[in-house]
Amino acid sequence: MNEARKPAQGLARRRPVLAYFALTFAISWLGALLVVAPALVKGRAVSKTSGLLMFPAMLLGPLVAGVVLTRVVDGPGGLRRLAAQATRMRVPLRWYLPLLLPPGLVLAVLFLLKSLFAPSFAPNTFLIGMAFGVPAGLLEEIGWTGYALPKMSEELGAMRAGVLLGILWGLWHLPVIDFLGTATPHGRYLGAFLLAFLAAMTAMRVLISWIFANSGSLLLAQAMHIVSTASLVVFGPSRVSAAQEAAWYGVYGAALWIVVAVVLAAYGKRLQMGAPSAGRRSKLPV
Repeated sequence: MNEARKPAQGLARRRPVLAYFALTFAISWLGALLVVAPALVKGRAVSKTSGLLMFPAMLLGPLVAGVVLTRVVDGPGGLRRLAAQATRMRVPLRWYLPLLLPPGLVLAVLFLLKSLFAPSFAPNTFLIGMAFGVPAGLLEEIGWTGYALPKMSEELGAMRAGVLLGILWGLWHLPVIDFLGTATPHGRYLGAFLLAFLAAMTAMRVLISWIFANSGSLLLAQAMHIVSTASLVVFGPSRVSAAQEAAWYGVYGAALWIVVAVVLAAYGKRLQMGAPSAGRRSKLPV
């Protein structure tokens, strides 16, 4: 048994990032497939309820891949580091302020579109939607930020790592993409919605990378993910058409990229203000 594991362990150590994405996508997409398999076998359309249930199954991918590969690649010390980052709360107050960005931008975009174009863009108040963000943020970020981001940054630098990770993170949602939002199914606007979703998720991933680079707190990255997801679920307008939903996601994505541009102007491609001190290694080396 141990001999059989050695080739896999060796591959993971030689290609730690590739191993992460292969394992994450395999676990998540297989989990999603198992949820909807009964309907597919019977030739029935996948209901929205089943579509939404795919998402909890998908959360196992980044969680399991992040923990297992941290142990295989980085050893017990890697797991201790991951645990320390996931409980790090004592960071400067200013790094908690970006948590206001997702709800602020979502509301600003929706109120603007409501005023300029149609009342259907009015934000919703689906408060129970806050619960949707908690498992997503807590479980996913173990893999995306805790494991993959630092290793990608060693090769690509912080900014490029954040962009590439954001694109892959967005594509990871493909099994459930037509069940996200309120105007489901998206019909002929599914492609437009996917592009808008990818733009927003990639920008958000860069912002999460920026927070982590300066705070070293995985907990804060998890909080940003929670607030981002919760804002989309809580305030997502309930009366928009598929075309309108693609449009407001696109405008929201553009607003996030404006924030990213401001961050880059202030912090540079390292996403950090100044060089790391001798006593504190950069969490995202370039």
